[in-house]
Amino acid sequence: MVTVPRVVTVPRRTRHWRAAAAAAAGALPCLAFPAPALWWWAYVALVPWMLLLRSAPTGRRAAWEGWLGGAGFIVAVHHWLLPSLHVFLLPLAALLGLLWVPWALLVRELLGGTPGPGRAAAALVLVPAGWLVSELARSWQGLGGPWGLLGASQWQVPPVLRLASVGGVWLVSLLVVAVNCAVVLLIAVPRARVPAVAGVAGCAVLTGAVWLWLPRAEGSGGSGPLRVAVVQPGLVADGPDSAERRFAAGERLTRTLAGRPVDLVVWGESSVGADLAARPDLSRRLAALSAEVGAPVLVNVDARQPAAPRPAAAARERQAGGGGGGDGIFKSSVLVGPHGPTGDRYDKMRLVPFGEYVPARSLLGWATAVGRAAGEDRRRGAAPVLMDLPGGPAAVRIGPLVCFESAFPDMSRHLVRDGAGLLVAQSATSTFQGSWAPAQHASLGALRAAETGRPVVHATLTGISSVYGPDGGRTGPQLPVSASTAQVYEVPLARGTTPYVRFGDWPVGVALALLAVYCTVEGTRALRLKKPAPERPAPPARTARGSAGRPGR
Repeated sequence: MVTVPRVVTVPRRTRHWRAAAAAAAGALPCLAFPAPALWWWAYVALVPWMLLLRSAPTGRRAAWEGWLGGAGFIVAVHHWLLPSLHVFLLPLAALLGLLWVPWALLVRELLGGTPGPGRAAAALVLVPAGWLVSELARSWQGLGGPWGLLGASQWQVPPVLRLASVGGVWLVSLLVVAVNCAVVLLIAVPRARVPAVAGVAGCAVLTGAVWLWLPRAEGSGGSGPLRVAVVQPGLVADGPDSAERRFAAGERLTRTLAGRPVDLVVWGESSVGADLAARPDLSRRLAALSAEVGAPVLVNVDARQPAAPRPAAAARERQAGGGGGGDGIFKSSVLVGPHGPTGDRYDKMRLVPFGEYVPARSLLGWATAVGRAAGEDRRRGAAPVLMDLPGGPAAVRIGPLVCFESAFPDMSRHLVRDGAGLLVAQSATSTFQGSWAPAQHASLGALRAAETGRPVVHATLTGISSVYGPDGGRTGPQLPVSASTAQVYEVPLARGTTPYVRFGDWPVGVALALLAVYCTVEGTRALRLKKPAPERPAPPARTARGSAGRPGR
């Protein structure tokens, strides 16, 4: 008898309802990020989406709803990009939403129907691993970078920040998705409640063990904290002389620090709008400021300038997007002392797609006509740079980052491995005033501090500016978007190496290995089912007078 596969037909009204629900459910996790910052919401935010996916009647339907939910997630978390990208945000979200299709199929396969304890236990491991692969793929700079990783929503939870020091933001994402998966099992699969409860208990025990027994970051050997001043000039109206007025505001605020003990002054991104070599008058004014306050000033130059000298090995490194080498517009961190620039200069390496360069400009250059995409591609730097801070309580090396480079865990990790004692992120989010962007950006400093065991200074032009200690906890007050001020912070230094700095992105490797084993097992099983059974030999023929093979008499 031939078995005809059953065709599942979903009514059109139901299809439309499920599509809208998928897009809305994918958007729910945005509430866990700043500005709402409902960190606890992250542990249940995926549940509606996962319940929808597990009930998908077909794999094709699950893939469709995974894509819609992923697009909804991107739009919700990055909605503040609308003033810059306008309608271009929608096709971008549609493209990135495809990264959740494999995860959606995994959810349906492992959580659909009535999984037994074994399949439920596998889901608690493999579903978070599948989510992590989606995050890893979209963390590539060419796709916008690792902004909005689910683990980043836990930036204000001290026990979870300790977990980040072990496996980075990746380990935190795994834990958050595992808890969501356990909640789905508790709601929808009563027979799988034992592994679900065990999964939640395992996450709690892991977090508690790390919190209680992992050694804290060691102090800097009794040398005392570093006194860092953050200068935030505030919003300056656009105009032909806006760069000059912004420089003057920073200069005025820095002078208020004279007579106070300060080891370093930090200005925000694009705080200087001209090449210091081409404008020696600006260089002299900065040198005079440094002498007046008794500390070097770390500024950020956003201007057309020659490429910085770089090692031959670094010059060979190529990264996707933007130009490299030669003259052009660079965003450069420059340290200025009482005698002028010290010679330390870092050129931003990872540029913001569309904001600082247009990928495949010959194909996508039309984006400049519908939004605030870059009219000219910025040039990118070739290698990280460490800057020696003269004076201070100890010999401290600064690891500068510019703008959304603070979203990349690998950049801060490599700086600390090379010897950075203080990470400084210079940023400017003035384009996104009044949105969630400044708070989201500032929160990333807590993750980078916890991962590396080094303090992070997040200095902006217009807020939010923040400083975080080596454990990721905030040090001193945040400077809100309405502030125009100079604030001195007592920044505790630390030494030692966190497990994340030592071992890197090992949770990603574990997740990929687990998925590879699962795919191998399932692929082998599928091949066995398709392999035709060997033919059984026909039974020997029998005659009427005797057995087969016996001649009749």
